[in-house]
Amino acid sequence: MVNEMKSISVKTKRLEKIIHRFNRVVIAFSGGVDSTFLLHVAVSLLGRENVIACIVDSKIYPRREFLQAVAFARKNKIRFRVFEINVLKKGWFRRNPVNRCYFCKKLIFAKLKRFMTSMKYDTVMDGSNFDDKFDIRYGSKAKRELGVISPLEISGLRKEEIRILSMKAHLDSYDKPSLACLASRFPTGKKITKELIMRVEKAEDVLRGMGFSQIRVRDHDGLARIEVYDREIPRFTSRDIVKKLSSKFKRLGFKHITLDLEGYRTVLKKQKQKVLQSFK
Repeated sequence: MVNEMKSISVKTKRLEKIIHRFNRVVIAFSGGVDSTFLLHVAVSLLGRENVIACIVDSKIYPRREFLQAVAFARKNKIRFRVFEINVLKKGWFRRNPVNRCYFCKKLIFAKLKRFMTSMKYDTVMDGSNFDDKFDIRYGSKAKRELGVISPLEISGLRKEEIRILSMKAHLDSYDKPSLACLASRFPTGKKITKELIMRVEKAEDVLRGMGFSQIRVRDHDGLARIEVYDREIPRFTSRDIVKKLSSKFKRLGFKHITLDLEGYRTVLKKQKQKVLQSFK
C-alpha cells in the first residue's frame, strides 16, 4: 500500500507539471470520475478565472449526467459553457459504423477547439486516463488529430488511482460508475434513432432505480441484454425483481429481456489484462 501511494504521488506531481505548462485551459467536462478530478486539479492550480468547463448537451448522453455536471460546476462556482450538439441529425451517426466514435469526437472536439481559439485559451483537455490507452477507442484518433491533451493519461494515472485521489479531495464523484455514450448500447451497423436511444436510457433508469450500480442495457433488435457487476447478478434469482423488470422493459417496447452471465465489461483489446498486470 505504501509503494502504491508513492506511485500515485509521483503521478500526481507529473499531472501538476503538465497542467502548469498552460495559463488558461478548456476542460471537456462530463461530470464523470475522470473529468471531475481533472477539472478540480486544474481549478486548484490555475484558478477559477483561468479554467472553463465545457459540457455537451446531447441526446446520446444520459440526461441525469448532464444535469449533475452542471450542478457540480455551479456548486463549486466554476465557469462553464454548455454546447448543444445533435449528432442524431448526422447520417454517419445514425448508420452506426464501427468508427462512429471517431466522427462524433471530431465534431465535439472541433467545436471546443473553435471556442478555445475565440476565447484565447491555451488548450483543450479531456479526462482520458491511462487505462483508456488499452481500450478500443476510435475517438482517440480524433483527439490526437485536433491536439486535445489528456493530462491524466500522460501522467500515467489509472482509473482506480483517480478514484483514490478523488476520495482524498472529497469529490462525490469518486465512486461514480463508468459512463459511456448511449449509442454504445447498439451493435455496429444497427441504425440508431432518437427513440431507441431514449428507450435504452429509460431501461437503465429502471435498473438504477432498483439499486443496481454499474449498468448497461444492450439493445439487439428489441432484445435487451442486461449487464451488471458480477456481485449484483445473484439479485436476479429473485422472482419479484425478474417480474418487475420484465413488465417495465416490455412496456418500453423490448420483446425479450436477458441477463448477460459474464456481467458488465468494456470492449477491450485482447492483451489488456496482461498489460495492466505489468503496472501493478
